[in-house]
Order: sequence, then structure tokens, then C-alpha cells
Amino acid sequence: MTTATTSVRSTPSRRWDRIGRGLMALNSAITFAVFVNGFFLMADASDDRLMVEGWRTFGYFVFSAMWAMLAFRPRQVPAIWELVIFHKVAATVLALTILHTDEGMQASISDSWVASSTILAYGVCRGWESWRVLRLGNASANALRVMNEPSDRERHAGQPAATTVRLGTWSLHGKRRANR
Repeated sequence: MTTATTSVRSTPSRRWDRIGRGLMALNSAITFAVFVNGFFLMADASDDRLMVEGWRTFGYFVFSAMWAMLAFRPRQVPAIWELVIFHKVAATVLALTILHTDEGMQASISDSWVASSTILAYGVCRGWESWRVLRLGNASANALRVMNEPSDRERHAGQPAATTVRLGTWSLHGKRRANR
């Protein structure tokens, strides 16, 4: 009797990985530009609005950094995907409830773009795999194991992976042995 076997790739194809990472890099770059523009908005804001504009501006920086982390290492940052998706979907729903205002209209367009592009990238980059870092058991051994895994570039290029061991602020670098 023959049985059919199926295999599930642990990493996405190179094309889809680039698409997902590109979307996150695009979101990061656009959000960083909005962060820079926020300083001009803060300079023009009245004293009553300065705290709100400052809070919003600094939030743009945080989201720009999170999208940059997702673009750089999409499968090594647990919970960042889900936090960004939750926030952007919630902001989109809020914006849709106040469509009659100028800010609601603008936010519904921008937040729906970043929410949908982040959800798409989550799927094509397999963002849920970032949780493997936090498997039950010996968390420090799991974190060390993940640091020793080949990077996506090395995995696609077929080159041996670099092994990194971090001890406090010190790092020891070496090449992964072929017999591992």
C-alpha cells in the first residue's frame, strides 16, 4: 500500500519572502517620513494640542521601528506581528466609525493600507513562526538554538550559517560545522 506524503516548507519561497519583507520595509519608510513630518506638525500645534501631536509623532517612530524589525527578521520577533496587526485593525475600525471627519477619512485610508499589507506580509513571511522562539521548556536553549539557525539569506544561498553566541555584551562568531 502506498501512502501519500506531503511536506510543509518551514520557510516561504524566496519570492514571497521578498514581497512580504518589501511591504514591511515600505511601511517602515513611509511611517518614518510621517514621523519626520510630525515635528513640523508639533511646531505648528497650539499648546493644547502639543501633547497629542507629540504622542502621535513618537508613535510613528515606534511603528516605523517595528516594521523595520519585521522586514529584517520576520520569523525571529515573537508578538510584534500580532501587536502591529491588532493596533492597525483597531485603528482602522475606529477611523471607519468617524468617516464624517477629515481625520477619520484620512486615517481610514492609511490605516487600512498598513493593516492589510501587514496581514498579507504575515501570511507570506509566515510570521506565526516567530513564536517558535518561545517554545515551552528551556527558553534560553531555544533562544540560543534560534540564534544558531541560518539566516534567511544564508538558507536561500546554500551557504553555511554563521553561529553567534551572545554573552552579555560580548559576541563570539564562527562558522557552523557541516556535520551539524
